[in-house]
Amino acid sequence: MKLRIIAVGKKMPAWIEAGFSEYARRMPRENSIELVELKPEKRGGGKTSGQIQEAERDRILAALPRHATVWALDEHGSQLTTLELAGALREWQGTGRDTAFVIGGADGLHQDVKQRADKLLALSRFTLPHGLVRVMLVEQLYRVWSVTHNHPYHRE
Repeated sequence: MKLRIIAVGKKMPAWIEAGFSEYARRMPRENSIELVELKPEKRGGGKTSGQIQEAERDRILAALPRHATVWALDEHGSQLTTLELAGALREWQGTGRDTAFVIGGADGLHQDVKQRADKLLALSRFTLPHGLVRVMLVEQLYRVWSVTHNHPYHRE
């Protein structure tokens, strides 16, 4: 099962790239994490937030694997504990379907992306920088993998 993180935004600071790479490289081959970075829509020119979301929606939907389970990160989504997320990982592994996580741009996710998602997930009630969300998400994916494989990284 492949885990894919689809994120609107490019050119992250070096510390974001280093943090993401650190946890992604720890994942075993059978649960590898692929980062798909999508170009954000240019702001300005009188574009509304809705128009920006629409343009990014099209890029996101095109990047989603056809039969993947999709989790969209959204501030209004469910907040799960690490162990609850680990339970979800076990379910994904049982289906054999790939799983995609979607991180929207600065204007958030278009409603169509949220409707396409199987689950809305909130990492926090805080508003977080999108690059930091990448690092937090990949760390949690590594952590839930460690829980499901009795690896000592996660301690209760």
